[in-house]
Amino acid sequence: MPQPDPGQATTTLLRTAYNAISAAIYRHVKQAAGPGLRPAHGNALEMLALHDGLRLTDIAAQAGMTTQSMGELVDDLVSKGYLRRQEDPADRRAKRIYLTGKGRQTADASNVATRTAEEQIQAALGPRQYQQMRRNLAAIAHLRL
Repeated sequence: MPQPDPGQATTTLLRTAYNAISAAIYRHVKQAAGPGLRPAHGNALEMLALHDGLRLTDIAAQAGMTTQSMGELVDDLVSKGYLRRQEDPADRRAKRIYLTGKGRQTADASNVATRTAEEQIQAALGPRQYQQMRRNLAAIAHLRL
């Protein structure tokens, strides 16, 4: 198991690990979905795979993005057939965004790739270290930094 450089910031290690996992998931999704998807599209697709039918502002907030940036991603995914907009029955001025069949297939491919990555991480670390890593990441996520 490689040892981190003592001078390397923990945030750099977390980002590097996240980027490696994200790149592996994206390669799998791109292979399954075909051309036209960019890694940034995952920000919208992932949120809708968890809670389909969100408003744009909710997708942006959950992804940690501006509404304008998320709007551009959603517009692109609508034009490519991955998402659709529909009137919000509770507020006809607002729109809700849903996965299409193509979008759902892409989200399913992402779920498969994510499970594969989890299995590979667990195999590399072993079950105890894997569970400890998950506990540590959950603790970090709840820190008030």
